[in-house]
Amino acid sequence: MRNVSSIVATIKKAYVSRQFKRRNRSIIGDLSLTVLLGLFGLFSVWPLIFIINNAFKPLNEIFIFPPKLFVMSPTLTNFQDLFIVIGNSWVPMTRYIFNTVFITAIGTLGSVIIGSMAAFPLAKYVFPGSKTMSKLIVYSLMFNGTVTALPNYIIMSKLHMIDTYWALLLPSIGGTLGLFLMMNFMVQVPDALIEAAKIDGAKELTIFWRIMMPLSRSAWITLIILSFQSLWGTTGGGVIFTEKLKPVSYALSQIVNAGIARTGVASAVTLIMLVVPVVVFIISQSNVISTMATSGIKE
Repeated sequence: MRNVSSIVATIKKAYVSRQFKRRNRSIIGDLSLTVLLGLFGLFSVWPLIFIINNAFKPLNEIFIFPPKLFVMSPTLTNFQDLFIVIGNSWVPMTRYIFNTVFITAIGTLGSVIIGSMAAFPLAKYVFPGSKTMSKLIVYSLMFNGTVTALPNYIIMSKLHMIDTYWALLLPSIGGTLGLFLMMNFMVQVPDALIEAAKIDGAKELTIFWRIMMPLSRSAWITLIILSFQSLWGTTGGGVIFTEKLKPVSYALSQIVNAGIARTGVASAVTLIMLVVPVVVFIISQSNVISTMATSGIKE
């Protein structure tokens, strides 16, 4: 009996000591992690703060060396000069904006729908060549846009789509990044839901729209953000040559390249092009983090 009491006391003492050590280690670890993340956060937000301040700096502050982070004499001159330059363009700015909105909306919608519909059978069905296709999709992610620019141009040229919206839309809709994200997310949806839907008489399209898409909401919202950011900033300079078909980013880039006198205007342009993607990302960042955390899980 005494031995049992001794053992219990020893275990209790060890447990209390372990809890005490874990508690101390947890507090120190939390503080260290908070400080580390705070430093990384400041490092990450530094360029954004610099861009915002630069847009409101007069030219004499922009050329100060070493450069100052915060603006000392805020001014709207850079934005006023930007609107003056835009007003002198022979193509209305509204046309450039329409081109960007049209390309971004159609390209984003197409990439989500086509990518999701292609990911569904690859994620939930086994058919001849399915594994090979999945490997090719992963392999294609190794090549960035610079590598595929020339093949895309040749294909668009063969299809007689150069100098049309399709020269930007088709490569975006046919991209494999969205397909990869949707496929890895749909794999995690329980097969029992699909079997139950089939027993109830649901067809494949019904299963796709009523079950797979709602359960993959985080994935396709992430895909919307990635496609939006890619198309919003595209200039289309290598495949679109008619001025009336060019996006707003191309028009703004030409303003920036006009010379050193437009450095302030360039700062305003940078801020304008940055605001929309940043706002879209902030609104839906939880879905992006959720998708990135789960899309790499290997079943």
